[in-house]
Amino acid sequence: MVTATQATRPTTARSRTAALRELALVVGLYVAYSATRLAVGGQWGAAREHADQLLRVERDLHIDFELWLNTLVTPVTWLAVPSSYWYATMHFIVTPVVLVVLYRRHPWLYRPARTALMAATLVALLGYYFFPTAPPRLVGGGYVDTLSATAQYGWWPTTAEAAAGSGSATNQVAAMPSMHVGWALWVSIVLAALARRRWLKVLAFAYVATTTSVVVLTANHWILDAVAGGGLVWLCWVVARRAHRPPVATTEAPVHDLVRPPADDIGDERTLAAS
Repeated sequence: MVTATQATRPTTARSRTAALRELALVVGLYVAYSATRLAVGGQWGAAREHADQLLRVERDLHIDFELWLNTLVTPVTWLAVPSSYWYATMHFIVTPVVLVVLYRRHPWLYRPARTALMAATLVALLGYYFFPTAPPRLVGGGYVDTLSATAQYGWWPTTAEAAAGSGSATNQVAAMPSMHVGWALWVSIVLAALARRRWLKVLAFAYVATTTSVVVLTANHWILDAVAGGGLVWLCWVVARRAHRPPVATTEAPVHDLVRPPADDIGDERTLAAS
């Protein structure tokens, strides 16, 4: 006779295998990012030229607000310090936390969300390799590195310590597209999909709006970087949602069995469809 404990063992084993597979995806993505950083770390000439090209386009479009915001906020300590902490922490904390919560609590929503996040990040890596771009803080012209200016309040390095990627854990020429903005938009979309009330759905996008403001005013990204990062994630989200649509009903199974997600996620499906 099979005991209840024995019956649950295959399910537990499958769950562990699935969790390890998802972890492997994240680790693989980090390895790819590190390899890309090493590959483009010395392309400073091309990165500066690409930054100049972006700035010229922004001036033609009259959207070159980076210098104005940067010089307006950086001297104001009570604005510059929170902005620096937001830039240095939220990107690396909020996104993984949301991903884990989705995996554990909303598996039906997790699948398209994970696919969109991974796909957008992989495409961004190609952008960093083929179109390395220096951020405003490294091109001169009056831009101030806000994090460097507030380094005494945090743990991040100064401009000199981070120059040319020396001793840095980040890619100094990975400005285009901005995945700070891309990941923030991903979080906002997920939160909006899970929210039950309309005002909460709208409020969810305050996160990406704040992140966009922060990356620009700290001179870490151009406005076009932010537009590209957000557009990339949005496109990947749309494609991932279509790729993970429930299968079309056939004569072999009732329609409701094929198109309805697990019971715990029915509310998530309706909310996501509405958003």
